[in-house]
Amino acid sequence: MSGAELFFEFLLFPGLLFTAVAGLVTSWVDRKVTAMVQMRVGPPFLQPFYDVRKLLIKETCVPEGGVAGLFLAAPLLGFAGVILASLILWRALMDGSATFVGDLIVMIYLLMLPALAVVLGAFASRNPLASIGGSREVKLMMAYELPLVLALLVPVIRADSIRLGELFAAPAPLASLSGVLALLVGIACLQAKLTRAMMLFTLPLFLAALFLGGWAAAPGWAAKGILLLAWFVLVALTVVLRNTTPRVRTDQAVKFFWGPVTAVALLAVVLALVGW
Repeated sequence: MSGAELFFEFLLFPGLLFTAVAGLVTSWVDRKVTAMVQMRVGPPFLQPFYDVRKLLIKETCVPEGGVAGLFLAAPLLGFAGVILASLILWRALMDGSATFVGDLIVMIYLLMLPALAVVLGAFASRNPLASIGGSREVKLMMAYELPLVLALLVPVIRADSIRLGELFAAPAPLASLSGVLALLVGIACLQAKLTRAMMLFTLPLFLAALFLGGWAAAPGWAAKGILLLAWFVLVALTVVLRNTTPRVRTDQAVKFFWGPVTAVALLAVVLALVGW
């Protein structure tokens, strides 16, 4: 691949520009659905783009006493992670033969970076309230990583591969229990906002493609339509759950993920191992 092609893929499609625009549109869907749940009108379609313009002209401030280098580098870490994850995901969707062995593992690590960036930024600020938020994020990561990895084992077992191209070409059945689990589951400020928006677009698409299959799962436009519909359902369900469970405590979330969710994931793995 030439340097011009690498530049195009990283900065334009399916890299930074495409993922950022798609993420901002998805964040508008998030805010619109939230408004519907709360019986409000919600923002206009271009509001996320107005927010980006506003953040571009804002001064970047570092908390007094904070670790400036780490505080400013943390958003970049999450930002780079979600861009690379989007590149790997779309390359696997468009050309399964262009993937590499173990790209699923790389994808999991890259999707963890935004959450780690939040934790690092919180601790680097040396703000007691931010540190409390960072510690809660660490606990939540420990809670949901176990059932998530177990759920991802199901398509790996069925396809006998850890390459995304082969996983997308050999999807699990719609009735798979792991699919149910997937449903459950200044400049610095601008980077953080874009990272969250891009994750809201990329992660549901990744889960939908992994459990339902990529472009090759069905002939013609059927696979694309099913994938986009599943992506929209995941985004909408995520937004609705976030708005209807605002007072769930961290300990309750840990019990939920390590209890029934992990049990469902283990059952799905066992069923996949016995070939069901």
